[in-house]
Amino acid sequence: MERKKAEVRARLEAAAGTKKKKGFMTPERKKKLRALLRKKAAEELKKEQERKAEERRRQIAERTGQPKKLDGLNEAELQAVCREYHKRIEELHSSKFDLEYAVAKKEFEIQELSHKVNDSRGRFVKPPLKKVPKYEQKIEKMLLAARKEVGFTVALKSVKKDQFKLDDKESEKKETPEWSLKAKAVSHESKAESEAEAEE
Repeated sequence: MERKKAEVRARLEAAAGTKKKKGFMTPERKKKLRALLRKKAAEELKKEQERKAEERRRQIAERTGQPKKLDGLNEAELQAVCREYHKRIEELHSSKFDLEYAVAKKEFEIQELSHKVNDSRGRFVKPPLKKVPKYEQKIEKMLLAARKEVGFTVALKSVKKDQFKLDDKESEKKETPEWSLKAKAVSHESKAESEAEAEE
């Protein structure tokens, strides 16, 4: 029994020694691999930036052309050069507006198609909700601000009645005349109050 156990143990140890784990990564190897990956990514990024810059320079050179030498040109030749530049600027502006319109149209189409896809899948984009205050004073302030934004309706509601009246003497006639009983009673009351204040 002892001999069999020793043989089995020896066989297991031999099998364990021959088998090596594939792809075993030590922390040092992982560190080196990460550094290499970062280095490669930085190189790729740099190459991509250089390629984009070169493409941009090429496009600019193609659209603007080579600068012309203006030394020693007479007035007629300078006018011809100016006309040529002006014509090129007009062409570039028109192509710019065409491209902007095409891009806006494509973006709108993409947005519409994404809405259709979401609708067909049953996904609905929830609009962002605004926070609503729970206190009455804040709600009133918010409503007042909303009314002010509307503008003309608030102006219509806040018009004063006497604002557009002509300055007539009707308003003077409405006041009580000096000889009326009401005017005399009011003057007597004001005199009595002034006398009482003087006595105090």
